[in-house]
Amino acid sequence: MLLIAIESSCDETAAAVIRDDGEVLSEVVASQAHLFAEYGGVVPEIASRAHMERILPVIDQAVKRAGIQISDLDAVAVTNCPGLAGSLLVGVVAAKTLALTLGVPLIAVNHLMAHVYACRVAAQKDVFPCVGLIVSGGHTSLYRCAHPLDFTLLGATIDDAAGEAFDKVAAMLGLPYPGGPNIQRAAEQGNPKAYHFPRTFKNDPENLNFSFSGLKTAVRYQLVGEGKHSFESLEISDQQGADIAASFQAAVVDVLATKARQALQKTGMKNLCVGGGVAANGVLRARLESDAKRFGYTFYTAPLKLCTDNAVMGAIAWERYRAGQFEDLDLNFEAGVVRAKNQ
Repeated sequence: MLLIAIESSCDETAAAVIRDDGEVLSEVVASQAHLFAEYGGVVPEIASRAHMERILPVIDQAVKRAGIQISDLDAVAVTNCPGLAGSLLVGVVAAKTLALTLGVPLIAVNHLMAHVYACRVAAQKDVFPCVGLIVSGGHTSLYRCAHPLDFTLLGATIDDAAGEAFDKVAAMLGLPYPGGPNIQRAAEQGNPKAYHFPRTFKNDPENLNFSFSGLKTAVRYQLVGEGKHSFESLEISDQQGADIAASFQAAVVDVLATKARQALQKTGMKNLCVGGGVAANGVLRARLESDAKRFGYTFYTAPLKLCTDNAVMGAIAWERYRAGQFEDLDLNFEAGVVRAKNQ
């Protein structure tokens, strides 16, 4: 049996044809990153218009690359939460139209659950139960994942997501968008111990939430020399910028790795699955691999191309298919981001 998964939650238009045994027959991703370079971040209106232009060609390419006819599809899956309203709307409307036309089941996909499931796709074996850590431009969340369809929120950011902080600090340092990979490149020439930036909540194992706003502000204060310079006219040396990038990255990685370990200890689970764009960061991956050996847990993550938004992780839809969890054609989207409870 075959399904097509459609992903349009933010700024990537993606589709993949996936067989019920997990084999990916095709995957297509149309990136919008170049559209937002001058803005330093995603502009929702531009993103939704780009999705409208690309959604049908992407679906068509996915079907053709799979070597099938569109009538061969047995189900249609689509990300309907969380994300940008306009972006989600485009994908949901396309999926409902396709499901209605073909007369096949419609399956809703939670974007964050799918990021964790990408670890299952990559490992090609069961990784549940596990602690799921999703780290991206919009989300930084920890989940207790009893099985692919049973997630309980353990903690989330109360302000900025880790990826958002990377983008904002990159802008402060004069680095281009997207910030994550450019911070990592700059940090390779820097000293991660040059500056000690704050690590909010790190030493509170009962609090599994995150906060990166204070870290971002600390970087800003460091850059302006505690008010001795105008931020707009600030000039920093390449080495100072590299040291700040390395020290900032070290602080983010330290918090993420520590909170993941605390979540494992609190839940008693032995598997950690990490997904999202920031999971592509080499320093974070190395730290989590080291901690896994040191503290006796198993670390799973997806290959780099499955860390950023993609439709392959929509393979989680087969779990919902087997459970009979189908949607009516009045399926709506749920925009927004996951924040810590009571925030």
